[in-house]
Amino acid sequence: MKTDLSTFTGEGSPGITAKLKYLVWLLFSNVFFLTNIPYPNVIKVNILRFFGAKIGHHVVIKPWVKIKFPWKLVLGNYVWLGEEAWLDNLSEIRIGNHVCISQGALLITGNHDYKKSSFDLFTQGIDIEDGVWVGAKSIVSGGVKLKSHSVLTVGSFTSKDLASYTINQGNPAQVVKQREIS
Repeated sequence: MKTDLSTFTGEGSPGITAKLKYLVWLLFSNVFFLTNIPYPNVIKVNILRFFGAKIGHHVVIKPWVKIKFPWKLVLGNYVWLGEEAWLDNLSEIRIGNHVCISQGALLITGNHDYKKSSFDLFTQGIDIEDGVWVGAKSIVSGGVKLKSHSVLTVGSFTSKDLASYTINQGNPAQVVKQREIS
């Protein structure tokens, strides 16, 4: 067998209402999020809420943050989304309180089944608990839980859950030490 992308069917064809909703979101996203203009966070938060995101208080969203589907996003209180963070949320991404997603970090919920010739798409959510720090240019894949106060260091990758209060580094990320907070 060989890969045959002509047999790929995707997730199914969304209805016209879903397509229009996504189109309107893309327009707002390009004007208010994918820009250097420092719009106040209250504007960005209210736009995300309008599109169905569940968002807590004191959320900071820096310029160039890319969010695929706001209606599949849950952000707790005091969440920071750094410049160029990309939340590719084909499935739900849930982020707890006091979480920092640093610059250029990628949270990706979709993948392909390389064992099938049709290269089928599958999605799994991401759950990030309170106090987590996802370092700059790090990648978190779908189906992963980053447990309370874990750290994924700069440029690291994880496709596995991270234990609470651990510092994880590398590709694949490995525990390098325990996190101590004073």
